[in-house]
Amino acid sequence: MKKVMIVDDSAFMRKVVTDLLHQMPDVEVAAAARNGKQALDFLAKESFDLVVMDVEMPVMNGLDTLKAIKSSSSTPVIMLSASSNQETTIEALALGARDFVEKPVNLSTIQAEWIEEFHQKIASIDQPLIAAPARSTTAMTKLTPHQLPTALQALVIGASTGGPRALLGIIRQLPARLRCPIFIVQHMPAGFTASFAKRLDTETQTPVHEVVDGMPITNHIYLCPGDYHMTIQQGRLYLNQEPKLHGTRPAVDYLFHSAARAYPQQLAAVVLTGMGKDGTAGLRSIQEVGGYTIVQDKESCTVFGMPRYAIEQGVVDEVLPLSSIETKIAQMVR
Repeated sequence: MKKVMIVDDSAFMRKVVTDLLHQMPDVEVAAAARNGKQALDFLAKESFDLVVMDVEMPVMNGLDTLKAIKSSSSTPVIMLSASSNQETTIEALALGARDFVEKPVNLSTIQAEWIEEFHQKIASIDQPLIAAPARSTTAMTKLTPHQLPTALQALVIGASTGGPRALLGIIRQLPARLRCPIFIVQHMPAGFTASFAKRLDTETQTPVHEVVDGMPITNHIYLCPGDYHMTIQQGRLYLNQEPKLHGTRPAVDYLFHSAARAYPQQLAAVVLTGMGKDGTAGLRSIQEVGGYTIVQDKESCTVFGMPRYAIEQGVVDEVLPLSSIETKIAQMVR
């Protein structure tokens, strides 16, 4: 049974989240707190498998509470965020929040799609994340004889749950000038990607852009905006709102398929932590044109879903811990 604590200053929101969790098997709402201070008091007395916590609260807000939790335990935290809390939410992810859920606009008529996403994110937290050493030297696992292209023209990255923190680590290791562009799809709602792009931009000397439709490509870093798919065509980036793929928009596969067409044989792709199957079909298309594929290993993933499925489908050339991915990407684009 997964013990969950709800932390929110709104009694109605606490009831909504509690009712939704009661619909899930093997989940018990073991405590409900009105603010961060009360949540820390509960944590001092008993352990929980997950904390679901509001960002903005009186007495002690979500960000300060998260810092306190992470300073003394590995208890995973999912943030509940309003659309007005985008920058604070991104900061929470950087500080170690496992994920976030955007609060529904109308609590009295919550859409089935929101409920499904919420349940998926709760279900993905099956055990506390044990942080690996920052500069782990875990050996690589080479799965194919394929070799990394020597004249790399582009790097594509896909990520979901746990991705923002992983991407921040990658960005911090990049050289000041890139030999090729980097394109990123991170599963994230509309609006939050703008704040995430700004945060990434502060961590590197290479410009980071949230993509706009028709944007010309240079050797910069490009993040797909939430609620759009991103494709590469003739030296430009294009956005569309085609149907969701694997239940998400943006989807990694849209970017990877188009990159395989745009940069055959001179392309590398990385799939980071995340739940689901997104990215696997795109990795296959990249391998088929002679590109190189890498996924994050189980030990350093927040959720090993996307990398695991890609490995099972035989479309991965190399499996690496996150710290080695950081180093390898820096070397590839230097």
